Amino acid sequence: MAKTIKMLTPEAGRTDAAGLRAYDADALARCVADAKQPWWRRADCVEALAGRVPERRVAQLIARVQDTDDVSHVRVALLGLLSDRPELLPWLRHEDRHRDGKYGMAEAVLGARGALGDLTAAGALATLAFDLWRSRRETGEAGLDGLVARHGVEAVLAQLGGARPEDRSSAVRLRDRAGEDVTDALADPDRQVAFRAQELLTDPERLRGHLAEAPTEEAKLWAVYALHRLTEDTDETRRLYEELGRPRVEVAGLDEELRAAIVHEYGRWCEERSDPRWRMEALCTEPPPATDTAEQLRRASAALTAAGVGPKPPISCGEDNGVGDGTYDVIRYGESGDAVFISTLGRFAAGEDDHPDVRRALESAGFRWLDEAVRAIQVTDLGVYYFGSRGPLGVDTLLFYWQD
Repeated sequence: MAKTIKMLTPEAGRTDAAGLRAYDADALARCVADAKQPWWRRADCVEALAGRVPERRVAQLIARVQDTDDVSHVRVALLGLLSDRPELLPWLRHEDRHRDGKYGMAEAVLGARGALGDLTAAGALATLAFDLWRSRRETGEAGLDGLVARHGVEAVLAQLGGARPEDRSSAVRLRDRAGEDVTDALADPDRQVAFRAQELLTDPERLRGHLAEAPTEEAKLWAVYALHRLTEDTDETRRLYEELGRPRVEVAGLDEELRAAIVHEYGRWCEERSDPRWRMEALCTEPPPATDTAEQLRRASAALTAAGVGPKPPISCGEDNGVGDGTYDVIRYGESGDAVFISTLGRFAAGEDDHPDVRRALESAGFRWLDEAVRAIQVTDLGVYYFGSRGPLGVDTLLFYWQD
């Protein structure tokens, strides 16, 4: 017995994709157009229609896209499928599209406008391509590439000004794709633009030569960082860093022990807008000794037991919060269940309350108790992802970091 669409998609996440791709296209299109079908089945059918949309069903599918009450997952998928249909363009450009707040629709509309060659979308696509979320950035870049395919690089660049960093970032990418040297963008005043530029560079000799002519210290640092990305030659990287005077971001109150722990946990993989000096310091300084977390917890528990505060067995921050992971463990103690936090990045400890007996016990066991003033120090220009934010964080969050 031949399988039906329902048999090929019995439930969400259990789709026979190959079976759907071989299924009758007209039947798939009818399923997509039927709002009574589960949205996940309809979305799978959209994917199976790639490259074979029945002409007589196009109007029905466009109607599904334009129905603001329909499920956004299906509408977004359909916009990708129908992005070669010029009859969609007037609807896509209508001001009402700016008010469609359904999940993913704004990005999908812009992507479709790019694919259809709408040059008036260039600025908005550049903004999308500058987004820190990868999926949004890729949609913006694909839309700009669609414009280039229709109109050429120069026509698209003419739509992008120089005042906005997002326009400059997209211009750098398009220039690079056209074979131009974009080393000059390492000196861009916006660090995200400079970061994106260094990602594109592929010629070590050009980067070495640029060091003598780079107009700013940051441009030189980006050049060294890009060079290290290409060569992984730590000796050369450290030599160049020394020649530049070992520049670093000074943070008031942040001593060398705290700094080393933070630099080597976050410096290499910090966010795009971070000062490049953090990245270089992580590459060119020795990391602190690895922390034996099991031994630390044993020692902390023994000290708290000796102090008579009744510690409970240590648990990870993820277990304590019920989900996720991070850079500390938790030891609760006493009848009230107060907590002490033991960092996995070094001998650092802190508590919900500055309980003197707990503090003395841990300090006697070799831990460094971080008081409120130390934990409040803001580590400037080091962007770290934290619950949707990508800005600088304080010592407290960095040494005792948790993410769900």
